[in-house]
Amino acid sequence: MNDISGHAPLRATSIAATLEAEIITGQITGGTKLEEQSLGDRFGVSRTPVREALHLLAARALVERIPYRGVIVTDLDKARIEQMFEAMAETEAMCGRYAAERMSIGERGALQTAHERMRTLATNGDFAAYKEVNAEFHNLIYAGSHNADIIAMAETMWQKLAPFRRSQLATAERIAQSCLEHDAIVSAIVDRDKSGADLALRRHLLGAAQECLAKMR
Repeated sequence: MNDISGHAPLRATSIAATLEAEIITGQITGGTKLEEQSLGDRFGVSRTPVREALHLLAARALVERIPYRGVIVTDLDKARIEQMFEAMAETEAMCGRYAAERMSIGERGALQTAHERMRTLATNGDFAAYKEVNAEFHNLIYAGSHNADIIAMAETMWQKLAPFRRSQLATAERIAQSCLEHDAIVSAIVDRDKSGADLALRRHLLGAAQECLAKMR
């Protein structure tokens, strides 16, 4: 275990991504205890990046730190995931309403640019890059609300749902549908249509939730 401390954040992110995928696909089941020592042995690192990886998973609601038991994988059934998507839909709809009203011309232009980048990436089949720009796209809407507390709420919910939102963008068909949903979102925000932005974002989250839940066992 000879990881370099300066590389710990990168190693932690990589470890978290691997464990995240295994939890979502059911390879690691709810109730499983994740031990720092065994994970360190598995990934060939010290406990420091493992501890940070577990912290990242806890922020995403994939594990819980339970007193006297340690770090336990969360039992995420469909009902719980539906609740999280419901909360995310409410939060993003609120961001969309404020963004439609408050975004500057430059901010609206940046949103359109991000959308066009995603359209190109979807056409080229670059799903990994699409997911990265998708996060940027939604962050632009959060920032466009110009309300620090609402932005913090949205970012917290995004972090919790990020693993599931990434997993549902796994096919060309879903990404194509995502682009169409983004069309409606961008049009409403650019046109300063608050109710339209609200509705478009709710429909977008519904589509993501349906795709995600359909993949669950």
